[in-house]
Amino acid sequence: MRRLIRLHPPLMITALLMAALTVWCLIGLAVDDRVLLGVPIWLKPLKFSISVMIYSVTLAWLISLLTKRRLASAMGTVIAVTALIELAAIVGQAARGHRSHFNFATTLDGALFTLMAISIVVLWLATVVVAVQLIRQRIASRPAAYAIRAGIVIAIAGLAEGFFMTRPKPGQIETASSGGERIFGAHSIGVADGGNGLPFVNWSTEGGDLRVGHFIGMHALQALPLFALALMLLGRRFGRLADEQTRARLVLTAAAAYAGLTALVTWQALRGQSIVHPDGLTWAAAGVLGVVVIAGIGWSLTRVSAPLAKVATR
Repeated sequence: MRRLIRLHPPLMITALLMAALTVWCLIGLAVDDRVLLGVPIWLKPLKFSISVMIYSVTLAWLISLLTKRRLASAMGTVIAVTALIELAAIVGQAARGHRSHFNFATTLDGALFTLMAISIVVLWLATVVVAVQLIRQRIASRPAAYAIRAGIVIAIAGLAEGFFMTRPKPGQIETASSGGERIFGAHSIGVADGGNGLPFVNWSTEGGDLRVGHFIGMHALQALPLFALALMLLGRRFGRLADEQTRARLVLTAAAAYAGLTALVTWQALRGQSIVHPDGLTWAAAGVLGVVVIAGIGWSLTRVSAPLAKVATR
């Protein structure tokens, strides 16, 4: 445990706090029957605590890979503090039985959401600084280098999708001006937040939902490095994967597929279309992406001829 905490004490302590909060939220789900927007009130804090826990551990590990880490370490501390501020607001609002996001119903509600918004902007900018350092860092293993660099770039794009959610949706300003609900922004497009959704994640099954691309993109930070690790382990049993160039190409193919999927589900959401009800245009785009991925796998598994291999090593 001490070795893990030494990776980056503020981020790892944040991860431990999120683990404790996860248990608290699970207890809340069991004993508190309050519902907000059609879902148990402690579900959102639960999802955020798990996500921040994973994010904190991953970022602490990535920062530990840097040879010059003073700036990145400072940014890690900023990320830890801002993540805790955001979670404190989310948990506090859940305890009060109020919406945490886009809620300006009272002065306190508006102040808390504004604080959350500032925190996430600072977190995003700090992550960009860490990303720049990781991109510049020399990493001996090409598959690992590609996975880490592509993962954090896609994650930054996924995090940025949250900014689209804060824009007032059609009719919200008019409703507030006439004395109605003071909600500015939404996860969903084409439908109101709080309708039918998928289990646990609650992504809308009736309209577009920006949380899909936000979630998928953000977790490229874990998915691509884990994919590179899996290829390395499989290389011990399968000769073709023992070749570093093959693994590097497969990682690049996976990164392109992951970025394409993130873009696809975001585009689908922006058209007001549910993730579970794709239309012909979405299926066509998915088919093109599938062809690109298959071609990429074929390219990855193509053996390099001996003369070319010698030239490449000179």
